[in-house]
Amino acid sequence: MEIIRSVAELRSKVSGIKNEGKTVGLVPTMGALHDGHLSLVNRARKENDAVVVSVFVNPTQFNNKKDLETYPRTEEADAELLRGAGVDYVFMPSVEEVYPEPDTRQFALGPVADVMEGAMRPGHFNGVAQIVSKLFDMVRPTRAYFGEKDFQQIAVIRRMVELEGFDLEIVACPIKRHDDGLAMSSRNVRLTPEQRAVAPAIHRILAASVGWADTLSLEQVRQRVIDKINAEPFMEVEYYQIVDPLTMQPLTSWDGPHTAPAVGCVTVYCGDVRLIDNIKYNK
Repeated sequence: MEIIRSVAELRSKVSGIKNEGKTVGLVPTMGALHDGHLSLVNRARKENDAVVVSVFVNPTQFNNKKDLETYPRTEEADAELLRGAGVDYVFMPSVEEVYPEPDTRQFALGPVADVMEGAMRPGHFNGVAQIVSKLFDMVRPTRAYFGEKDFQQIAVIRRMVELEGFDLEIVACPIKRHDDGLAMSSRNVRLTPEQRAVAPAIHRILAASVGWADTLSLEQVRQRVIDKINAEPFMEVEYYQIVDPLTMQPLTSWDGPHTAPAVGCVTVYCGDVRLIDNIKYNK
């Protein structure tokens, strides 16, 4: 495994691989790696000749300065995990290397980026599009891998790929969970022991809501999820929306027109730690 710090070296290494007719899988991350990230790496290894993992805390996607400052950074531990996972190249650049000058690009991401995370974190998805488009341009991967915990983000990235004309496959991978159901996240390390003990209630309540959908209206299910989570200690729902999985637009009924089974997307503050999760309905 090689650790690469410069864009020029990254381009050189990857172009050499692709000139041999080999496929390249890219796993973009912000570090503080866990088994969820490694599940993406393992899939990329199975499906490609070479794997590149980026480890970069991207400042342009944080609309909250405190969130950027407190985001965990564990570079040495990340490198060891990736070495053990059989990664070929790890791209660990400085902010100055990625952004030698300010990135002023504005992406016409449309309705998929206007709701939920887009509404709560203005500018967040434009920052995601900035860094992911840069990585795609640097690596020109055959496939890029993203976890479905960030469900809306995948829709936004697909839209960016369409806008920019990148020739690659976006691979969405299932949420990796702890044994108690909590979705794996780099932010989980910031939970106190008491908060960590109650946080699995998010997934437990979402999973139960799939059964509620058999007898309750969409709005009744949505409100019950919010009420049940808010009744838990330390927990406060920022939003819960049941959406069309392609357009990300909120649905008003189970019978309304949508392209595929509905997905419920939730953001919950557990103390001051912001956690996200989602669930698929059979509707």
